[in-house]
Amino acid sequence: MGTWDIGPFDNDTAADWCGTLDDASLEARQGLVHDTLAGAVGTTDELDADVAAEAVAAAALVATQFPGGERAHPHYGPDEPLPDLTGLRALALQTLDRVVTEPSELLELWEESGEGNLWQSGIDRLRTVLAPTPPGEQLAPNLLPAAPVDAPGRPS
Repeated sequence: MGTWDIGPFDNDTAADWCGTLDDASLEARQGLVHDTLAGAVGTTDELDADVAAEAVAAAALVATQFPGGERAHPHYGPDEPLPDLTGLRALALQTLDRVVTEPSELLELWEESGEGNLWQSGIDRLRTVLAPTPPGEQLAPNLLPAAPVDAPGRPS
């Protein structure tokens, strides 16, 4: 796998998968994202690194549609419009959990690289964006929740 950075689109496998997504019709794109996520979640044996890299990219695309989600990489992410992927939120979270659970070849490769903690931080950021918002709490677009200023035991 050619990898140049820790982001979800910063490897040849994810970039190629995004090209496949661009080649699909708009109507087929949600199904492709779903199938990529479900394929990783459904793996009980060792999760192949390429399958995992595609799944992380798919989960990152779902995250782009939620407050706090970062845009897909301008060069390696998809160029074509995406359908509504918000219904895949829970599956995207399950996928990220599977990618960071043994046996996972991608997890092992990152741990061996010495940059596993940085990569894991990126996965954790995606999980934070995809985590459901507690009832009664609304987030402003592209903002992550902040700690309350007037919480007991905190200076106000």
